Amino acid sequence: MVHQAQGQLVQELATGGLPAPPSRYVLREEDRPTGGGAAPELEFPPVDVRRLAEPGDTDEAAKLQAALQSWGLFAVTNHGMEASLMDALMDASREFFRQPLQEKQKHSNMVDGKHFQLEGYGNDWVPSEGQVLYWTDRLYLKVEPQEDRKLDLWPTCLRDVLHDFTTKCARMKDCLLPEMAKLLELDDDYFIDQFGGKADAYARFSYYPPCTRPDLVFGLKPHSDGSFVTLLMVDNSVGGLQVLQDGVWYDVPTRPHTLLINLGDQIEIMSNGIFKSPVHRVVTNAEKERLSVALFYSIDPEREIRPADKLIDENHPALYKKVKIKEYIAGLYEHVARGEMVIETAKI
Repeated sequence: MVHQAQGQLVQELATGGLPAPPSRYVLREEDRPTGGGAAPELEFPPVDVRRLAEPGDTDEAAKLQAALQSWGLFAVTNHGMEASLMDALMDASREFFRQPLQEKQKHSNMVDGKHFQLEGYGNDWVPSEGQVLYWTDRLYLKVEPQEDRKLDLWPTCLRDVLHDFTTKCARMKDCLLPEMAKLLELDDDYFIDQFGGKADAYARFSYYPPCTRPDLVFGLKPHSDGSFVTLLMVDNSVGGLQVLQDGVWYDVPTRPHTLLINLGDQIEIMSNGIFKSPVHRVVTNAEKERLSVALFYSIDPEREIRPADKLIDENHPALYKKVKIKEYIAGLYEHVARGEMVIETAKI
């Protein structure tokens, strides 16, 4: 197993005045983003969570259904998250990444400097020597179940505000899941019941430094999330997230204090492909740093999932096999590293 050397944190490279990114970060010509900001902008109306929960509000339900079946990505407003809390989390995140390297390394994802662990500060797993690296550093922390939190890896500046943020996000997720189930004519609690008692959630803080040649690198390469659903708070002023639809990459607009909901592979499998897990990527910026915070919610890793029985009949055969969550997640990083979509392994 090969890992990126700890001296190669991207933030340190970016402040070194390099005229171009090192070769390990440079994409093959056929893989490079074209034009960066030249992509058309994705247009989608935000879903009002408060109105969605009101009986008989068919307009919000229709907007939600259109988003789930087309983009697999939507924005939510009236989500119960105070703007002050969202700002506080972004401010604390910036505070962490602006600390001296020595301070950040106290939360490193390299045990004894050589053994990679999923949680902590640093880079993503690098499974092969020839893998092109991402132009990003990250802090990755398990937030649920709460008893599994490794608080020694949680920076002091983030602890209280991250706890409050994840508490509010869990409430919003639990409001959205019954509405998603209704759209499939499943029992309201169908998805909530599937999560199980040991469902987990991880927070990912992604820091994308400026890059002198954004046309040569990816902040994150094209992938779909292996989670059930991802709650995403993006930078208020700097874009970079793009989503693929019918062979075209679209910029996802930045909207202050709006949360994005991104469907993952698990719900695509359980909905038998009715709901879409979108392929997305992150491009970088030549002048500005960018920060995002994502919460990945996943079903209990010991559980198995498959398309819901109510969605299968002679006219609608199962499109996906039964999948054990733990095994699916284990295969995720290797498939992404190879530029493959792990969900292809679940298709019949």
